[in-house]
Amino acid sequence: MAATAPMRRAVRRAGATLAVLLVAAGPAAADQNDPRLDDLFAKLNDIKANTEARKVTQKIWAIWYEHEQANVERAMRDAHNALRAGEPGVALAMFDKAVRLDPQYAEAWNGRATTHFMLGNYEKSLRDIEKTLELEPRHFGALAGRGRCYRALDQPEKALDAFESSLEINPHQPATRRRAERLRAKLRGKEI
Repeated sequence: MAATAPMRRAVRRAGATLAVLLVAAGPAAADQNDPRLDDLFAKLNDIKANTEARKVTQKIWAIWYEHEQANVERAMRDAHNALRAGEPGVALAMFDKAVRLDPQYAEAWNGRATTHFMLGNYEKSLRDIEKTLELEPRHFGALAGRGRCYRALDQPEKALDAFESSLEINPHQPATRRRAERLRAKLRGKEI
């Protein structure tokens, strides 16, 4: 599939965001099994201030990106760099490598799911999201991604359910909240 200019820009933006989160992760030592996550997730529901919520959310993402194996971290870093450069095919190959190196690493599956979504491979993205959620059921990013896939597949009820599930875990996601509100309004309009 030939990438359009808007698609290339979207891929570069997403890649840049992922790369920033990867750099913020710091030294490898953790993943979705890190015991620090329980406290951070508990805080998300108690926080009222958006600034504090962003900090906690960034800490969660940083922990998810951490990995104790240098070769896995390298594959993830290369994948994010490829996304930032607008090369989703290269990114996909690097996420494939990370999944092969550690099939129990949720963030490798999530990165691959995100890349599949960017390429319009929604069914493949959904399969990788399922694996991400099997490994980390609290992955609000994967749940939001599931909603976006279902939205792209014109399944608004499933999309809304996924967005709402994501917001139950992390209520501090303005884009996901807006998507859910728009879908709710659209579905209400169909009922009338």
